[in-house]
Amino acid sequence: MIHTMKNIFIVMFLLTGIWACDKKQEEKQQPAHEDKEQHEEEKGNVVELTKAQYESAAVELGPASIRNLSDVVLANGVIDIPPQNLVSISAPLGGFVRKTELLQGMHVRKGQVLATIENADFIQIQQDFLETESKLEYAQQEYSRQLELSKENINAQKVLQQAASEVKTQKARLAGLKERLVLAGINLNTLQKGTIVNSAPIHSPISGSVTTVNVNLGKYVNPTDVMFEIVDTDHLHVELSIFEQDIPKIKLGQLVRFTVSNNAGKEYLAKVYLINQKINEDRTVRVHCHLVKDEPGLLPQNFVKAVIEIGANPVLALADQAIVDFEGASYVFIQRPEAAGSEGTSKESEPEGMTFEMVQVTKGISENGYTQIKSPQCFDKQKIVLKGAYALLSKLKNSEEEEGE
Repeated sequence: MIHTMKNIFIVMFLLTGIWACDKKQEEKQQPAHEDKEQHEEEKGNVVELTKAQYESAAVELGPASIRNLSDVVLANGVIDIPPQNLVSISAPLGGFVRKTELLQGMHVRKGQVLATIENADFIQIQQDFLETESKLEYAQQEYSRQLELSKENINAQKVLQQAASEVKTQKARLAGLKERLVLAGINLNTLQKGTIVNSAPIHSPISGSVTTVNVNLGKYVNPTDVMFEIVDTDHLHVELSIFEQDIPKIKLGQLVRFTVSNNAGKEYLAKVYLINQKINEDRTVRVHCHLVKDEPGLLPQNFVKAVIEIGANPVLALADQAIVDFEGASYVFIQRPEAAGSEGTSKESEPEGMTFEMVQVTKGISENGYTQIKSPQCFDKQKIVLKGAYALLSKLKNSEEEEGE
């Protein structure tokens, strides 16, 4: 029995020792494996250059700097025209179109005849005008007679009042008919000479370009029908849609730089003139901008891409050539601390090999060849590759391809 217990104790001791060794070995292997993965991941973003390669790539190092860059707000919009520069032409009394030569795109002058409208009602209005004019003349003469008789106490005061009332009535009627004739476009001078016409011309109230023609010869138009539309493009403006979160940044007088859809290569300038106080259903606010100068070639309803400059602020920035774009992300190359620590201030003291790490960054505003770096901020005092960054990116990716093969 004692011998059996002794054997069991020896077996348990051996099993415990084996389990402890295996666990120790597993603990040793696991960190080594994790370290290896981390090392491989870091190695994928690290590029090593010899001194000859460094000089051949013309790499220049330096820190990020603080620069005053103008912050901007991006916006979309359209070229628009003031209400007084867009005119819809109609025939106030209606009628048949007897003459017009307008085509879309034609330029017209203020006062130019656009069309001739024929309406039989014109005849009755002119007849009424001439008859009323004659009645007014008689009423005025009658009033003068009654006034003289009243001075001699021959007639009753009531008769004089009736004569005065008739003068006022005929004056009012004549004034109303005169306005109807002016509205129809009938020349009063011709009418007062005794000539009655059945047609009247439609004149252009502004100078501009014809954008819409809705009539043809013989067509009857109602007073509410739009016959033509004329636009004066000499005073265009820009209507922008600004998201509500950006509105606090917008101030009157801020400079707006914009391009239009039909000429994206040219940049135009405008200034913020009005800011609407209403938020639209799409959570945007309309901002009205005036052009710095009248620009030829702009058309109403041109789509606009605009940048509103809202002022300069000091930000951490790098030259654009220091930032490389790869697979939808932005990167910079920084000198590894171990290399930077061994590097001197002169070329003679530079080590034979130099190591750089590619670090992803978030870009901000850009202006005059410099771009804001929003993150990370931890390398603002480290040496960054200011020139030759794309050469390092090329070498890094070529090295990865060679290792993959």
